[in-house]
Amino acid sequence: MTEIHALIDANREQFLEELKEYLRIPSISTLSEHNADVQRAAAWTAEQLRAAGLTHVQIMPTARHPVVYGEWLGAPGKPTVLIYGHYDVQPAELAAGWLSDPFAPEVRDGNLYARGASDDKGQVYVNIKAVQMLMQASGALPVNVKFLIEGEEEIGSPNLDGFIAAHQEWLRADVVVISDTAIQSLQQPSIVYGLRGLVYFELEVRGPERDLHSGGFGGTVHNPAQALCEIIAALHQPDGSVAVPGFYDKVRPLSAEERAAIAKTDISEAEWRRLTGAPQPWGEAGYTLRERVGARPTLEVNGIWGGFTGEGSKTVLPAKATAKISCRLVPDQDPHEIEALIRAQIARLAPPTVTWEMRALNHGYPALVPIDSLAMECAVRAYERGFGARPLFLREGGSIPVVATFMQTYRVPVLLVGYGLPDDGAHGPNEKFALECLYRGVHTAAALLEELGKRSPEALRSL
Repeated sequence: MTEIHALIDANREQFLEELKEYLRIPSISTLSEHNADVQRAAAWTAEQLRAAGLTHVQIMPTARHPVVYGEWLGAPGKPTVLIYGHYDVQPAELAAGWLSDPFAPEVRDGNLYARGASDDKGQVYVNIKAVQMLMQASGALPVNVKFLIEGEEEIGSPNLDGFIAAHQEWLRADVVVISDTAIQSLQQPSIVYGLRGLVYFELEVRGPERDLHSGGFGGTVHNPAQALCEIIAALHQPDGSVAVPGFYDKVRPLSAEERAAIAKTDISEAEWRRLTGAPQPWGEAGYTLRERVGARPTLEVNGIWGGFTGEGSKTVLPAKATAKISCRLVPDQDPHEIEALIRAQIARLAPPTVTWEMRALNHGYPALVPIDSLAMECAVRAYERGFGARPLFLREGGSIPVVATFMQTYRVPVLLVGYGLPDDGAHGPNEKFALECLYRGVHTAAALLEELGKRSPEALRSL
């Protein structure tokens, strides 16, 4: 036990330099001009799996970006652990507010800054190195391991469910581990046990058949940009709740016990302001900040445009205006049902002076992981060993749709064992990964595999 942890500490410099190499690859899955970079990142990931001692490592094509698979099945009778992650990243440009080139990793104040540092290359790397250190320490692993690392998570994983369905037996495991979340702090680790689902769509409102001069037609044409704003504004009540009939029908009320548990992870308004830079909170009345983020559904405008947006002035009535809108959903809400409810509400709200079209882009189901399983107990013990404190349990506001896919397909526990921090800035400028999260993460990931190896496969599978 001591040997493995001494080995991890002795390899800190190597970990940092290798992770920098990984982060230099701009594997931006949404931009076709980076397709070759995505392929390079897949190849780099596969090579790391081979170096860690895994066998049958393959880069497997999908309709767009490949999946990297690797396995080590040399522990007969021991549990099989499926580790999921993604090597693709969000777009990033220096002009967006980065203090350094997003694809030239830089260490500042104990943090490694680069796109993908926390989401999710750094966390994928943590799990690979944990396996490699265990192999180097004893020549074998305490469990059987399978890695499934995709390149399309940042574009909604359009081909992942099909890949899992086509390789269902191949990927079968007793427990699934995903490292794509954050902990509360270095001093207080936490485990995410709930994730929200997602429905994402575009709403386009059209008026005249072409852009018109506002001097000639203003006051007679219902401006599509104005009509779009009126529709969007009517999708919320003054108290911050969503004004769509039926939207909350399947939302589970929070029990007193749940609210007490969530309260242990709540943040102050001062901390919220530090993280957001916004002047004051907003949202559904009657719920704390943490409850609004993790336990209540939302409807958000992610982008809106129409008409003239260039420099100077152009007095135009736009022919159309468009918005991107998403909903984060909580357990028991079905993204397809919510889409239908919103579509019906927009039909009621849209005035006869315009036409409209709603285009669905993504659907993802919410997930709630049992916190009293034997597998979760292993995760708790791993954090205690790696971070020196018992983790809290919290619900996360984001979405990882594959969690629900794994739970529905295999009926086994899915452990969301993350190593990021709340202020890592995933998807934004100056994304970072704390070096202590990297190093303690490898310790924790190795400890998790050791703890899982002490249990029987049958006991771990139980939900």
